[in-house]
Amino acid sequence: MTEIIKKNVKLPATITVKKFSELLELPLGTVIAELMKNGIFATINERIDFETASIIAGDLNFDVTEDSIETDETMNLEKLIEMLKQERESDEHLKTRPPIVTILGHVDHGKTTLLDTIRKTSVAAKESGGITQHISAYQAKRKGQLITFVDTPGHEAFSAMRERGVSIADVAVLVVAADDSVRPQTKEVIEYLLAKKIPTIVAINKIDKPEANIQRVKQELGDNGILVEEWGGQVLCCEVSAKQNIGIDDLLENILLVAEVEDFKSDFKRSALGVVLESHLDPQKGPIATILIKTGTLKEGQDIIAGSCHGRVRRIEDFSGKKLLEAGPSTPISLFGLNSTPNTNDILQVVSGKSIARAEALRAENNGPISRPGELNAQKIYKTIADEKIKKLNIILKSDVQGSLEAIQQILSEIHSDEVAVDYIGLGVGNTTESDVRLAQSSNATIFGFNIETTPVAKRMAETSKVEIKNYKIIYELVDDIKNRLIEMLPPNVERTDFGKMTVLAIFKTGKKDMIVGGKIISGKVINNCLIEIMRGDAIIGKGRLANLQQNKVDVDEVIKNNECGITFEGETKIKEDDTLIFYKEEVKKKTL
Repeated sequence: MTEIIKKNVKLPATITVKKFSELLELPLGTVIAELMKNGIFATINERIDFETASIIAGDLNFDVTEDSIETDETMNLEKLIEMLKQERESDEHLKTRPPIVTILGHVDHGKTTLLDTIRKTSVAAKESGGITQHISAYQAKRKGQLITFVDTPGHEAFSAMRERGVSIADVAVLVVAADDSVRPQTKEVIEYLLAKKIPTIVAINKIDKPEANIQRVKQELGDNGILVEEWGGQVLCCEVSAKQNIGIDDLLENILLVAEVEDFKSDFKRSALGVVLESHLDPQKGPIATILIKTGTLKEGQDIIAGSCHGRVRRIEDFSGKKLLEAGPSTPISLFGLNSTPNTNDILQVVSGKSIARAEALRAENNGPISRPGELNAQKIYKTIADEKIKKLNIILKSDVQGSLEAIQQILSEIHSDEVAVDYIGLGVGNTTESDVRLAQSSNATIFGFNIETTPVAKRMAETSKVEIKNYKIIYELVDDIKNRLIEMLPPNVERTDFGKMTVLAIFKTGKKDMIVGGKIISGKVINNCLIEIMRGDAIIGKGRLANLQQNKVDVDEVIKNNECGITFEGETKIKEDDTLIFYKEEVKKKTL
């Protein structure tokens, strides 16, 4: 018997059906037929993911390996910050760089509007629901000097993203509304700034409002450890109105003054190191990462790794979309050329040669999560909740960037219940693919997507397999949907009200499922159409319903204590003389979270 020798084939993370047939060196019809056998209906130009392609290739007698390499634990944010500290202390080859400024403050205190005014462009209008969904970075110029701004969300649920913004910044601008006060989120930020000893400038915003009380704000800041210069402290303070463009120049002057005193420097000549702020998968351009270069210079054509991803710099764009040939320290860029979408906080590193890039990535494979474009991260498939008493809502969460995933999880983590919980079957960045649908089908999960789309192949698979996919453009609409589903799963709360008791004196009729009995009300009252419990001795022996109530052979609605009456009882239990009937009602009230 001749042994069948399997051919080896390397497959990328996603591939078109046409390219797939070419790689396998098989007729297009053969590949499409095999796909159809597996319930996948895809046209020649539609993309299928690695898992689907590997199943089909296996059925066609191929051994499959993935043509992508994943991560290393080479460097994380903490190591980078420590390394930058050492670099600054060494004072070798260092040149002055633009300060990196983060804008912090409570939601609605006007920080995004302040950045709009500084940049003379509109960010707030572009944000769905008027909330900064992701961290973004951009630059402004004052007196020929550049300032890099990193924006962070102000909502209470985004604390982790705010801390990240602070950790990569040189200067913090704390925005407090003059017509409000120091809110809990502001206090949380102040504690972090004081603990990390980050140079801080206070911007008291909305001073144009009639109800503005600047002195009260300064007093509250002082009470929380931020003492402004006017009150004998070291913290610079600007009174501004972002909407009226008042005090903006003074704020920028103060930022440059702090930068001059602190003298922020980096080594421009070394290989670049940067922090991934966010990443997303563009259907046409592939993985795109927003990166803040912290030290060194990144050049087009260099080989790079970023967390679990590797690649070569194909294109660098500044925050306005202008192409750059290189990017130095403090420059926020959009980077094209990685093989996949890196995670937020991954560190971008330049490596010498593609082979080293692959070796570095391979060495990290066992330490970091694997991330394929548009596909669920295999390492991020969460273990199910162990407590069987808790009802679980199985979900698969997909989003455009890593920051959105974190934000949604943070908001959902605020839901506390002993009865229901969200069970994350999987998390991932990128569009919903057929792998996600397969996972949802096997785990009875709903797929929730934020700012993404569903591939045509996955959409058809979902319709066939009855998998629900819900896509949203606003975070809080997605969260509200999940909350409402959890509320629907909550067991109802039954409230009971007791009316009174009756001693049975006579049995007038006994039917299969009903009886007519007479008795005397010994406490409270009896109300028509209420529920009945039957007590014999000290034990409850049955339940039923009062179908008709009569007093002196006349139908009535209620009978009070010390009066006799006749009732029609509906139920299985057979009542006897001297039994006690307890009259009550039950109201079912829906619980909420």
